[in-house]
Amino acid sequence: MRIFRSLHIPPEWVWLESVAVVSAAVLVALVAHWLTMRIGGHAQRRSTAKTDGLVLARVRRPLRAVFVSVAVAFVARILPMDNDIEDLWKQLLGFLVPALLGWLAVAALRAFQDVIEIRADISVEDNLRARRKRTRAAILGRIGTFFIIFVSVCLMLLSVPGIRSIGVTLMASAGIAGLVVGAAAQPALKNLIAGVQMAFTEPIRIDDVLIVDGEWGRVEQINLTFVVIKIWDERRLVVPVSKFLEQSFQNWTRETSQLMGSVFWYLDPSADVPRLREKLGEIVTSNPRWDKRFYNLQVTDVKTDCIELRGLMTAKDAAIAFDLRCDVREALLKYIREEMPEAIPRNRLLMAPDPVSRGSANSPL
Repeated sequence: MRIFRSLHIPPEWVWLESVAVVSAAVLVALVAHWLTMRIGGHAQRRSTAKTDGLVLARVRRPLRAVFVSVAVAFVARILPMDNDIEDLWKQLLGFLVPALLGWLAVAALRAFQDVIEIRADISVEDNLRARRKRTRAAILGRIGTFFIIFVSVCLMLLSVPGIRSIGVTLMASAGIAGLVVGAAAQPALKNLIAGVQMAFTEPIRIDDVLIVDGEWGRVEQINLTFVVIKIWDERRLVVPVSKFLEQSFQNWTRETSQLMGSVFWYLDPSADVPRLREKLGEIVTSNPRWDKRFYNLQVTDVKTDCIELRGLMTAKDAAIAFDLRCDVREALLKYIREEMPEAIPRNRLLMAPDPVSRGSANSPL
């Protein structure tokens, strides 16, 4: 500025001086951002990790905005401004800088989540550890995003003197207001705290197989206040997070995805059970869905007109176990229909002799 003033630039041209300085600062910031991205891209190409590109892609835009805002804020100190314009400029920076820094922090947090999702592959057979990592990253990422936005908004509001004075005035009634807000937001806060607790206790994880309210499905998404379960018929069941900490539910993949399935048949008491047991072994062992751990056939109940046979077989996950049970049920029914029709249940009636016919048969006539 002193150089321009030594040249005796007319006052009406001062705004050209300001525009030139700000433009130069923006240009320098863009060049610095370009060099930073070039260096990051060069390091990415030399690195064997495939996740470095995700981080650069996430932070590219917010980092550019931060570079430009910092450069403009730095040169604004030496620009000639009126008091009103200077106050307005400070308030603008007070809003802009926290917002951009919050944007950058959220982008970096989401880049961290992307890295975990790529490294934690849940498509493999043994994906328990990967599902644990994804679940924690998803829940903690949403919690972190919430707090980053909350802190950014607070910093933006604190930059306005009027809001600061109003906040000091309302400190006397903060206790009553806190009670009112707490009572009104009790369900939301309850689910929020339950979401934080779920991230560490892990009653459920991403891609877990659950039975909730009589519905079978997989955990598709875990949010701060609710969980989305994808039902087997493509429906979505939305469940509050607190329900998984207060009520019981079935988790079929809590420790492992391996599962034992059961099939029931109701046959005639005269059925040859050892022969059926042998046939069941042939059916199960020849099915590629069986994981070669265990199978069995037992008579589990006897009723007045039939016996109950239960077949057990194992599979590596719930979906394959369901298909295996259907295959075994159909194959054994076909065998009974074609090779052992006497095992099909039938009703038996005991016919009592007719007393009239008995009397006529003993008649001397």
